[in-house]
Amino acid sequence: TMEEGVIASWLKKVGDEIKSGDILAEVETDKATMELESYDDGVLLHIGVKDGDSVPVDGVIAIIGEKGEDVNEILKDIENDTSSVDNSEEVNETPVEKEIEVKVETPAPAPAPEEKNISSDDERIKASPLAKKLADEKGIDLSNISGSGDGGRIIRKDIEEYKGIPAKTAEVQKEIKLPQIHSEESFEEIPVTQMRKTISKRLAESKFSAPHFYLTMEIDMDNCIEGRKKINESSEVKISFNDIILKACAVALRKHPMVNSSYLTDKIRINHHVHIGVAVAVDEGLLVPVIRFADNKSLSHISAEVKSLAKRAKDKQLQPSDWEGNTFTISNLGMFGISEFTAIINPNDSCILAVGGIKSTPVVKNGEIVPGNIMKLTLSCDHRLVDGATGAAFLQTLKELIEDPIKILV
Repeated sequence: TMEEGVIASWLKKVGDEIKSGDILAEVETDKATMELESYDDGVLLHIGVKDGDSVPVDGVIAIIGEKGEDVNEILKDIENDTSSVDNSEEVNETPVEKEIEVKVETPAPAPAPEEKNISSDDERIKASPLAKKLADEKGIDLSNISGSGDGGRIIRKDIEEYKGIPAKTAEVQKEIKLPQIHSEESFEEIPVTQMRKTISKRLAESKFSAPHFYLTMEIDMDNCIEGRKKINESSEVKISFNDIILKACAVALRKHPMVNSSYLTDKIRINHHVHIGVAVAVDEGLLVPVIRFADNKSLSHISAEVKSLAKRAKDKQLQPSDWEGNTFTISNLGMFGISEFTAIINPNDSCILAVGGIKSTPVVKNGEIVPGNIMKLTLSCDHRLVDGATGAAFLQTLKELIEDPIKILV
């Protein structure tokens, strides 16, 4: 779904010898920061995109070739090749033999950003950028750590496994920060990240193309609270309320297939599988990793998978397969003290469920006012697919399942 990426930082410079497998740069996509790996040997002859600049998909960011090759001629050949493809009705598929073989590197998904060698005249400690960042956040002096990477380089694992006392701990505890008083107007401008651009584009399209309407229902959580307590007494993985809601949604979606459908302009796709996206807040914005075939998974399986995906999302380690293919989405802000809210539908779903927090409140049971625990659910519906009665029926089924959680196991 990307249209462009950002070169976060170059790890090599023009003139460097490049080996296959070397990491050339870090590339910021709309979901994560990935490493750009070289698949060939040679010399880095040209860098076409500066740190922090964006480049369209298939754009030329660098050229690797033999030492002494004429970069200007290579760029000219590339420009001519691109122009001939764009302007001709038929493209000759037979490769043209050239005296100079040109290798153009384009970004490819790779594991999460890890390490690069850094050293300077003043600092002889070898450490990856991520390791330096983590050490700075934790107040750890890198000179106290022995690196386990190549050539004694300090990597992320070394920081995470360090058992010493952070050098800055005492200083941080003693530091007292006074509030800043501004006597004049000021502001700060920061560049829009690829993730924020994608969120803005996709949700704006959803909000203004899909006619939203909203249904809110109160759920009596007394039985669910007791049921969760009993489940966790024997479960190896701690089950959260969100796990129970997710499983209940998966069961309810089987009974209400239109809520599990997609609008595809000239046709409606009713999905027979249940893939539930779970909105996860990260520093740069919002990611929605997907629990696939959630209706076929146990509560403990769902709980472990959600925890794993959430951690990888915050560590920027998700791959495209982790966030694609959702048929329904859940957004839970209850842990932040939000009692009720509405959410924008995640394309191409027909609905999204907004989950509020559990609130202790007086309720009427059997004609008497007694203490109770209430949670509010709000279903955002695409009116092109889901009518009010359909959405209400889904919420009614969901209410029955959550209020009597033993039913979700049947």
